[in-house]
Amino acid sequence: MKTANDYLEAANSTVPRISSEEGIAIHKAGDTVFVDVRDAKDIDGSGTIAGALRISRGFIEFAADPATPFHNKALQKDAKIALVCGVGGQAALAGKTLQEMGYTSVINVGGIGDWKEAGGPMES
Repeated sequence: MKTANDYLEAANSTVPRISSEEGIAIHKAGDTVFVDVRDAKDIDGSGTIAGALRISRGFIEFAADPATPFHNKALQKDAKIALVCGVGGQAALAGKTLQEMGYTSVINVGGIGDWKEAGGPMES
């Protein structure tokens, strides 16, 4: 039987995790879709990365699937996608899901607290 840690280890082994500083440089370049996968309540409490889509972990499959009426057109299979969450676990799991759905360039920028501490651009 698998544990939560098993799923997290599998996700971390396939979804590259980068530092906040690397993420900030990528954000500045402007060619990557940033997605915050936390719940709306958590985002409301802390803010999120400037310009990030707000797609909760529980909804990512629907937003990422062009066959659903909930597809977010910013999510294209060949787009560069950077995921953030509270500390990095949900971003890793969401990233693995996107990879399994055929997304080819997915990274984990970790937790929003580290992003803020590194001076990353934020919005409410």
